[in-house]
Amino acid sequence: MTVEEFIAEWRNSSPTVTVKTSGSTGAPKPMEAEKCRMAASARITCRFLGLREGDTALLCLPMDYIAGKMMVVRALTCGLQLVSVAPSSHPLADLDTAPAFAAMTPMQVWETLRNERERSLFERIKNVIIGGGAISSPLAAGLRQMPEAVWSTYGMTETLSHIALRRLSGCGASEWYTPFEGVGLSLDARGCLVIDAPAVCATTLTTNDMAELRKSDGVTRFRITGRADNVICSGGIKIQAEEVERLLEGRINVPYVITWRADERLGQAVALVMEAGDVEAARKTCDEILPRYWRPKTIESVTQLPRTETGKLKRNIFTK
Repeated sequence: MTVEEFIAEWRNSSPTVTVKTSGSTGAPKPMEAEKCRMAASARITCRFLGLREGDTALLCLPMDYIAGKMMVVRALTCGLQLVSVAPSSHPLADLDTAPAFAAMTPMQVWETLRNERERSLFERIKNVIIGGGAISSPLAAGLRQMPEAVWSTYGMTETLSHIALRRLSGCGASEWYTPFEGVGLSLDARGCLVIDAPAVCATTLTTNDMAELRKSDGVTRFRITGRADNVICSGGIKIQAEEVERLLEGRINVPYVITWRADERLGQAVALVMEAGDVEAARKTCDEILPRYWRPKTIESVTQLPRTETGKLKRNIFTK
């Protein structure tokens, strides 16, 4: 879909537009999003970030998904001046002037910061929001030094983009997300986040994101610790895949994912799959770093790790 096609759909008489889910836990699915709630989400974001009419906003994300569509909606609803470039790993490559506002994926930010000219432009963007994937510790460390505001987003298609932000740059950098005004948070019996955001979602949304809640200054903030569907039950021991990856972060220098294989004795066995990596070196690292029961039973190297259409790594490699 092009920007022009979406604007035409936005301006027609239908109260909804069709968006696709990200496909993180399966094939992308179509969903009807209410235009009035999308406009409400746009106003909330722009108000939180202090964006004003006439500010430039960079669109460098695919228009098939909510992140791209919402950049256009923010421009239409709040009077931002849209600067559109084709989605790529170097969204600032053809720009001469830094926009006031941009939304990027972690991969786009990582590649941008490796180019001196693009990095200089990035440092002059007043507000950057990053979503669509996990932000690694090395990337977070680099962003902490940025002179302007850089944020990690939390949200999903069902919440019409994000419902909370956490600061990545400057002295306000934090692991804790601050929800927008009017967003209620709680945990279910599994310890997973439950979101009540009536401005953008008609029903209460129960997620599979395991979280911690902390209240300070009258605001309930949250930190994501993993996903309930990423708990590996191996021989009666519950292992959080994200916790294993956090211990290995910076030790394996190629893209990799912790997943699991069916195992007759253990039920599920921890597995590590990496992209064009040294299996024996990875095994040695795992033996040195990981607790005994967390060590992968199998380690494989593949030409390319499977990813969703939005670039997220697929963890359920062996579950089908």
